[in-house]
Amino acid sequence: MASSTVIAINVDREGVALAPPYSSKSQKKKLDRFYCQPIVSILKQKPMNGHDMRKVIHSVKVGVALVLVSLLYLLGPLYKRVGENAMWAIMTVVVIFEFFAGATLSKGLNRGIGTVLGGGLGCLGAAFAQAVGGVGKAIVVGIAVFIFGAGATYTRQIRNIKKKYDYGALIFILTFNLVVVSGLRADQVLELARDRLATIVMGFAICIFISLLVFPIWAGDELHHSLISRFEDLARSLEGFSKEYFENDNHKEKKSSANFSGKCKSILHSKAKDESLVNFARWEPWHGKFGFSYPWGKYLKIGEDLRDLAIIILSLKGCHDQSSEILEASVKEACEGIIASLAWTIKELGESIKEMSKCRYEEMIVPKMKSVRIEVSAIVNPFALGTYLENSDGLGIASFVHSLMKMVEKLEELAKEVEELGQLGGFHENS
Repeated sequence: MASSTVIAINVDREGVALAPPYSSKSQKKKLDRFYCQPIVSILKQKPMNGHDMRKVIHSVKVGVALVLVSLLYLLGPLYKRVGENAMWAIMTVVVIFEFFAGATLSKGLNRGIGTVLGGGLGCLGAAFAQAVGGVGKAIVVGIAVFIFGAGATYTRQIRNIKKKYDYGALIFILTFNLVVVSGLRADQVLELARDRLATIVMGFAICIFISLLVFPIWAGDELHHSLISRFEDLARSLEGFSKEYFENDNHKEKKSSANFSGKCKSILHSKAKDESLVNFARWEPWHGKFGFSYPWGKYLKIGEDLRDLAIIILSLKGCHDQSSEILEASVKEACEGIIASLAWTIKELGESIKEMSKCRYEEMIVPKMKSVRIEVSAIVNPFALGTYLENSDGLGIASFVHSLMKMVEKLEELAKEVEELGQLGGFHENS
């Protein structure tokens, strides 16, 4: 057994550690090593990846924005101009500064539109209530709050508006109620609304400037790379399936390649992320390879096709588990070739989107799919199918082949979507 050393640490009456007496130099070295271990462990941590670095950049940008907007309070001349309304600029920065530039721009414009509309209508309502005067003032305000509050709340529940303008409708309700109700007690409601709007615009301008011009983090880039990675994961999943069921001979190797189902399941949960990123990307200005009219909506359709393919790949595993080793040997070579062709096609389509080059649909994809159909048809010819069904496990192989046919059809649909994306997105021709 390895020997261990116990080091006693003295404490005073208040429980504070005292400098220990050293009986020897070796004990001092051991104690120094004991105290330095946490620092060494921190230094030995793995370097941050790209996503972690973006988190740090975003945090620094938010900190800088808060410092800049706080100058409205800290600098005397600025504070004399805006007064206590400076808090609205700080609130704007805290609320609308998001991780992606498109999300910040979306929230900022929604807040601006909601504030202008709510403030404008609130001022009109307050002015009309003051003109009525007396008891009628409170009645007018109550009716206005009910009508506009209920109408805006109903509007928020409309699907198309909820996706893009839900935050703007929420700010409209908030601003309208604040202005029209405070207008009952404030004589200069127009001046109050103007000052608050001015400070909100200041906070919005600071957020947009830092978000778009200082190390911008684009939702479009995130969506583009996420889609490409799913193509690669699907291709690896097919290759992993082929290795697990047709190439590996021992259980240890099967276990090492059995993670393909996890990749497919992660693809199945990508819909919400895609919809969110597409919404943010549509707000973003021209950046990099993505212009103003880039067809981000096509990414949703392609993502849906990829999820369908992931479901089919998972079904292949279930179908294959029902077939016996004898049936496996009878179609092993044909299935290996078919799955290799399907994996190649998925990689080719993913590479086309990655390089933003038009996929060679007529030259390469269509002939490849035709050859795969012929290979699958050879498995399901009447003679071979009758042989399979005579066996008790024939249903498993029949379901397996049917899933392969469904995958071929879905891949053809996916290839057409990628081709349309290349045409609408202005992808360059292959050299």
